[in-house]
Amino acid sequence: MRMYDLIQKKKVGGELTPEEIRFLVDGYTAGRIPDEQMSAFAMAVYFRSMTAAETAALTDAMAHSGDMVDLSRFGTLSADKHSTGGVGDKTTLIVAPLAAALGCRVAKMSGRGLGHTGGTVDKLESIPGFRTVLEPEEFLSQVEKIGVAVVGQSGHLAPADKKLYALRDVTATVDSLPLIASSIMSKKLAAGAHSIVLDVKFGSGAFMKTLTDASALARAMVDIGRACGRNMTAVLTDMDRPLGYAIGNALEVAEAVEVLRGGGPQDLRAVSLELAAQMASLALGLSEEEARRRAEAALDGGAAWETFLRFVAAQGGDTAAVEDTARLPRAALTVPVTASADGYVVHMDTEAVGGAAVVLGAGRERKEDAIDPAAGIVLVKKPGDAVRAGETLAVLHTDDARRAADGEAAFRAAVTIGPEAPPASPLIAQILR
Repeated sequence: MRMYDLIQKKKVGGELTPEEIRFLVDGYTAGRIPDEQMSAFAMAVYFRSMTAAETAALTDAMAHSGDMVDLSRFGTLSADKHSTGGVGDKTTLIVAPLAAALGCRVAKMSGRGLGHTGGTVDKLESIPGFRTVLEPEEFLSQVEKIGVAVVGQSGHLAPADKKLYALRDVTATVDSLPLIASSIMSKKLAAGAHSIVLDVKFGSGAFMKTLTDASALARAMVDIGRACGRNMTAVLTDMDRPLGYAIGNALEVAEAVEVLRGGGPQDLRAVSLELAAQMASLALGLSEEEARRRAEAALDGGAAWETFLRFVAAQGGDTAAVEDTARLPRAALTVPVTASADGYVVHMDTEAVGGAAVVLGAGRERKEDAIDPAAGIVLVKKPGDAVRAGETLAVLHTDDARRAADGEAAFRAAVTIGPEAPPASPLIAQILR
């Protein structure tokens, strides 16, 4: 078997066998297949696409290219949730302890933020003392005891995907549906959960800008998961506006705490409840209606909050800092951004708002960049809200006056004020099971 022949076969639209796909994944991971040949293959896939069977085989091969987390001790109770990325998306901080309070076993590996999207690991590390690196047995034992543990993603998880993604990033082949779907799902399969709920975002702050594209991606990932023996649901949610009001690591922890204690923004609460209910429905065999009822009871009754406190304590976090969020990291400067005219917030370019938070120090443009856990933005107005000239649109949090000026300019450029309110759009557009 030669890589040249596989490139030629895909170039003319042929369908590769699972054995051929395993050969190219194993060869590229081991360094036997050079970058130029894998680049040619990725470009052939970009133009010729892949069948559902090919995509499932590619995903499975990449998942097995490194460590596979063994969650068999939890039987069918293990459940995971993955978001395709957004701005203000702190749902894992709510959903993971909520699903655990319902009886799921949530052994979760999460990532750091990059570009305009935030990362769960960065948010958790803004809690003083919180550890996102645990030894494997400590990780699993914690899940056994309290139902949930969240750590940073292992460097040995799906290494083939890591190599291939870096190559796609410099060869203009990132936006290939089968390559996107297999990239996401290879890591989810390697993480071991029996049931997986996908939060697939669409809109100005998402990778997929339209509902049509997001739906196609969601369907591809659900099909991959089913083909690989997992229970799957995809929830398509709006990211044409930030989720909640807080953007930035410690700020988002504080807002997640509000929801866990029965309050918080309605949009954040609604998405978190739906994701946790879908996890419980899959893992516990409940109807969607019963799972939603139990999720609301666990959130409003305090069970999710108590699980969150135990989770933070188990991973070394200072529970006093989440019980009193004023003790979380705080920025030296808070700068209000005011409206320049009367009207309505017609549109908010959510990706640009996330970029403004990065300018303030809340995110990173390169993986090695340091972040300021206290930096970020707290929105006061969102799309559809009426405003008057001089009213506060948002408050910027940073330690650097120059960053504040640049962040304000970036935020203002992201917001459009007009004479009429925009039409309402559903927060949850579709659920694929």
